[in-house]
Amino acid sequence: MQPDEVRELNRVGWNRRVDAQDIWTRPVSPERIRRARAGEWSVVLTPNKPTPREWFGDIASKDVLCLASGGGQQGPVLAAAGARVVVFDASSSQLSRDDVVAQREGLCLTTVQGFMHDLSAFTEAQFDLIFHPVSNLFSPDILSVWTECHRVLRPGGILLAGFMNPMVYVFDTQAEPGDHMVVKFALPYSDVADRPPEMLLEMIERDHTVEFSHTLEEQIGGQLAAGFVLTHMFEDRDLEDRESGPTGRSRYFPTCMATRAVKT
Repeated sequence: MQPDEVRELNRVGWNRRVDAQDIWTRPVSPERIRRARAGEWSVVLTPNKPTPREWFGDIASKDVLCLASGGGQQGPVLAAAGARVVVFDASSSQLSRDDVVAQREGLCLTTVQGFMHDLSAFTEAQFDLIFHPVSNLFSPDILSVWTECHRVLRPGGILLAGFMNPMVYVFDTQAEPGDHMVVKFALPYSDVADRPPEMLLEMIERDHTVEFSHTLEEQIGGQLAAGFVLTHMFEDRDLEDRESGPTGRSRYFPTCMATRAVKT
């Protein structure tokens, strides 16, 4: 499967996830917007931990790109907090979630459709901050994502990015018996390359999308190579039940992480 075919499959897959009311496709409530306008806001790059407010600085009147971040969640909150927001996503259905909230709440937010590795819709040095939650697992290539982020940020601009721990993809999640995890795959991993065709089709029917591991050299080293300076990071785990805490693989290791980087 070629990269363009993968991107199209995942674009359609996220439209299907919207139809299935995936948790990352549910727009924020009017109450969340009201609190954000009053200065009480938070957004997530990873499933559980709110992104530290000090990572943003003062976002009032800042030009913010929510990259591969549709779904009516992060973008509307940042707009309600005072930013001028562009939400960029491959899925038209995900973007429609942001449009619904923006129209409902009268927010300074626009939506643009496209793939995260190609930001040619934007000019050089157009944004002050990029908010890029865990999503580059759906892209076969991420080095171009970092170079494009660097291009569209102004000097001193901030890149906030969430991404998966590549160790996640060592395990055969289709064969987890209870709490045991089976090591099966070598890294880097790709659903389309490492799953038998019949299993891949079954996975697409169930999950609607395909995923790729990316090395830490590509994730963190890629940001550095693009010209960013890393200033902060944290680790997180899968979305957890608030009462029982981490489950499954999250009992053993952090499954994702987030970084703050600056274009110097």
